[in-house]
Amino acid sequence: MATTSSPSSVVVVMVPYLSQSHLNQLLQLAHHISSYHIPVDYVSSTLHTSQVNKAKWEMLTFSINVNEALRSNPTVTYLTLGSKLFWFAYYSAMAATSYLKDSSPSSVVVVMVPYLSQSHLNQLLQLAHLISSYHIPVHYVSSTLHTSQVKSRSLNPLQQLTKIHFHDFPLIPTLPSSRPNPGAGSGGTLLPCEATKFIREPVAALLRSLSSNIKRLVVVHDVLMTSIVNCVVSLPNVEAYSISCASVFSFFTNTFAAMGRNDIIPIKNYPPLGSCYSSVFLEFIKTEMQEMKSQAGHLYNTCRAIEGTFLDHLVNGLINVNQGDKKKNKKTWAVGPLHQMTISKKFRDEDKWLLEWLDRQEQNSVLYISFGTTTSFSEEQIEEITVGLEQSGVKFIWVLKDGDKIHSFDNEKQVKRTELPNGFEERMREKGIGMVVREWVSQVEILGHKATGGFMSHCGWNSCMESISMEVPVVAWPMNYDQPLNALLLTEVLKVGLAVLEWKQSGELVTSSMISTSVKTLMFSEEGGDIRKRIGELGAEVRNSVAEGGVTRMEWDSFIAHITR
Repeated sequence: MATTSSPSSVVVVMVPYLSQSHLNQLLQLAHHISSYHIPVDYVSSTLHTSQVNKAKWEMLTFSINVNEALRSNPTVTYLTLGSKLFWFAYYSAMAATSYLKDSSPSSVVVVMVPYLSQSHLNQLLQLAHLISSYHIPVHYVSSTLHTSQVKSRSLNPLQQLTKIHFHDFPLIPTLPSSRPNPGAGSGGTLLPCEATKFIREPVAALLRSLSSNIKRLVVVHDVLMTSIVNCVVSLPNVEAYSISCASVFSFFTNTFAAMGRNDIIPIKNYPPLGSCYSSVFLEFIKTEMQEMKSQAGHLYNTCRAIEGTFLDHLVNGLINVNQGDKKKNKKTWAVGPLHQMTISKKFRDEDKWLLEWLDRQEQNSVLYISFGTTTSFSEEQIEEITVGLEQSGVKFIWVLKDGDKIHSFDNEKQVKRTELPNGFEERMREKGIGMVVREWVSQVEILGHKATGGFMSHCGWNSCMESISMEVPVVAWPMNYDQPLNALLLTEVLKVGLAVLEWKQSGELVTSSMISTSVKTLMFSEEGGDIRKRIGELGAEVRNSVAEGGVTRMEWDSFIAHITR
């Protein structure tokens, strides 16, 4: 029998007829059954076991491991019993097939509940892909509109989406329109946080339904969706784990500042919370944090190579002190960068023309510019950016999108196109200096191209992680939310970027001279060279952490082992 312990109450024994085609067919069936996390024993003679098609044998032996990092613990055990013959192979196969049709063999099911904002949706979709790769059923819950958007922007091949069960819940269509002020650089955070309440009941109903049919239901929710999943308290076989899509540094500094602790990091002039978040959103965050009572643990999309010090302070200096002794056993995992763990290293067909343009450029010669999915600029600021870029003489790719219309939740069919100064796009394209892109592109692939040598960014946490892991230094231009603190982490703590402006100047017009100077400093100066060297070293450390045996990979294996214990 199998030596592997398993929570499953069913074990399948495959006994093939001693003929090559029969051996192969039952081996294929063994692989299929094991993908449902059912222990399978494969029985044959020593001679016939060795005769199974070698290529197929290697493929199946690799794929049947529930955890690639635990190869000594396969879900299929091959038994060789000398010359003993068994004649009930047909009945074994039919019994296994009947079981697969009539029951759900998995003892653990995971439900992902993301916050209704693109970067949050994307990070939890990456997490869903990663969990499903361990043959654990995963359900992904969001609104119909947001699910459609995150699927269209997924970095993973479309066929991988079929491994995830998507649940689309409609939002109330009569929410008032709240188009962001084009000059404010703010992306309508109020509406996503208001919209979350409309999926509370559908999510609760789904969790109750799933929990009634399985041994353990694991809910992984965005920290900003804590109140949406508070029904887990009443479900005895459900465990909830929060995931933060922001940097630990931003949470760390905000929390310790509120405690009057400004002695941890010797940095002056932390951005005041009130200058980064609206009062409404701060109240929303406070409410969600107060709901954090029933979580079994916490995940962070970060890496100890980047934020190890702050993770240690957070766990040892904050959670244990402020949440009482009963919370000391809560586990914490740093499982990022998620994009390094999950993405397919292949350029999308839609982006091939951009790749071809990059292929013609020299190494580290192109500045990539993107301010996320929710930022809008005034016409005056757009003018300054175009002049500054042209003055710098640096080649560039500028992804110029209006703030996602998804954040307004209204019935408008059109979002006003951001207009550039007359002739700018055509002039830059004809000279071969710059490309303006108005559609969504695969940012991580552009950052990973050898020609990309800088990233002008709003410093959303996803973008920060991608730039570090791809070794691309940053020109930091934060807009709001956690971005000013992320920019501080990059420029003052890690020293892998430089700032366009100080945060206290954030309400002012950023001039073409400021833009040109910061770009040229990063791309051409000795200071820029030092920054590039530092981010190269840090990026290599991050990539090593997600490789086999790396610290992030080990933390991830620890989380999977914990939820499937």
